[in-house]
Amino acid sequence: MQYEPVIGLEVHAELATQTKMFCGCRVVDTTTSPPNSSVCPVCAGMPGTLPVLNRRAVEYGIRVALALECEVQPTSIFARKNYFYPDLPKGYQISQYEQPLAVSGRLTVDTSEGERVIRVRRAHLEEDTGKLTHISGNGEDYSLVDLNRAGVPLLEIVSEPDMHSLEEVRAYATGLRAILRALGVNSGDMEKGVMRFEANVSIRPAGSEQLGTRVEIKNLNSFRAMERAVAYELARQAYLLDKDEAINQETLGWDEGNQRTYVQRSKEEAHDYRYFPEPDIPPLVIEANWIEEIRARMPELPRAKARRLQEQYGIAAAEAAILTTEYEIADYFETCAGELEKASPRTAAIWMTGELFAHLNQSGAAFSDIKVSPKDLAELLDILEAGGVNQNTAKIVLGEMLASGSSAQQVIHDKGLAQVTDTGFISTLVKEVIAANPKELASYLAGKETLVNWFFGQVMRAAGGKANPSLLKEELEKQLKFLQKTR
Repeated sequence: MQYEPVIGLEVHAELATQTKMFCGCRVVDTTTSPPNSSVCPVCAGMPGTLPVLNRRAVEYGIRVALALECEVQPTSIFARKNYFYPDLPKGYQISQYEQPLAVSGRLTVDTSEGERVIRVRRAHLEEDTGKLTHISGNGEDYSLVDLNRAGVPLLEIVSEPDMHSLEEVRAYATGLRAILRALGVNSGDMEKGVMRFEANVSIRPAGSEQLGTRVEIKNLNSFRAMERAVAYELARQAYLLDKDEAINQETLGWDEGNQRTYVQRSKEEAHDYRYFPEPDIPPLVIEANWIEEIRARMPELPRAKARRLQEQYGIAAAEAAILTTEYEIADYFETCAGELEKASPRTAAIWMTGELFAHLNQSGAAFSDIKVSPKDLAELLDILEAGGVNQNTAKIVLGEMLASGSSAQQVIHDKGLAQVTDTGFISTLVKEVIAANPKELASYLAGKETLVNWFFGQVMRAAGGKANPSLLKEELEKQLKFLQKTR
């Protein structure tokens, strides 16, 4: 039977505030800071302590809500979500439930089948839990608790089950990450756990409107893990239904090593958490003029920026999409485009998405570590456009620039890479190569005209890769046609 996936995502994004959600403890990098080095009685859950709401966290939440076209609620309520786990020092999590910060939003994404609108059900504020480190082996089996992360502000963004393919899931997740980074509210550094996914997955017979039994896959901390977990779960559910077996409503984990989901517990319902209003935090009342102040300071969002780059600079949609994945990449491109005198912005886009990104992939470096400034890249592209170097040599020059940080002119001068445009010299090289390869010449004259490309490569090699391609091609064709006529 053919099935349709029905997928919704819950995204937990740490908000990049200086201090925690309900206390003055600094937010620290949990991957590098000593365990339990940023903890106070409030975030440690000591009796008698009182939470105080972080205004900047609320502002960041409103930014995201506006970017997702949500309705920001004039009044929202914090609640206690009760459950017991070692990394939850109070025995409950302060979150929002019945009256969240924002509701009824949307995120438009681009897929191979065109635009898709994914509805956003809600966005609500809450605090993060601590972090457990499990120790096992050598006869020992225990866990360590680090409360540095406990109380860090989180924004949970819950989509409707509007995604029906892995492509849509990835487009939504990457689009949301790009928005969070553009707004400056989250670094998007998934390796540090500042953004985590939970996927609600079910399937139904193709054409059916009835929802199937869903499972929730928890704590997916990379796009790769999310896609593989969802793909595995879709296949598992289809297998069960084909055998007329039931799908259980469960909470699942993802086993990266074995590439499969596993059962953590039966799926909880809201009543299992015994939600009730947080008695120590009054209702959060947001005035309309504050919302408008925040709206006025909103930056250009990635999708709108991509459309503008296409229209303003004449670049392709695929190039614009890549250039706007990160704010600093788009800024680099626009700065480079503004420095160009001869080359086109489209050329800059092609070189950035091609050569620069290839360098990053091979070196493992971050974009911010690139040693070539936008002005230096523009200089190289202008030299290329003016015929100072050819395409292949320009790639060599860029490689040297990326390694040393030198300018294009400096590399070309030091390495002797200036393009050869002396027609007399090129003519002599062509004659020498033709004379040195009589068998290939005979084949060419006998009708194997594709050998012109072979001769071109041989002459370019003799010129050290520096010959002007247009002049070389013209001279080579001229001499070969002359030999055809006079044989």
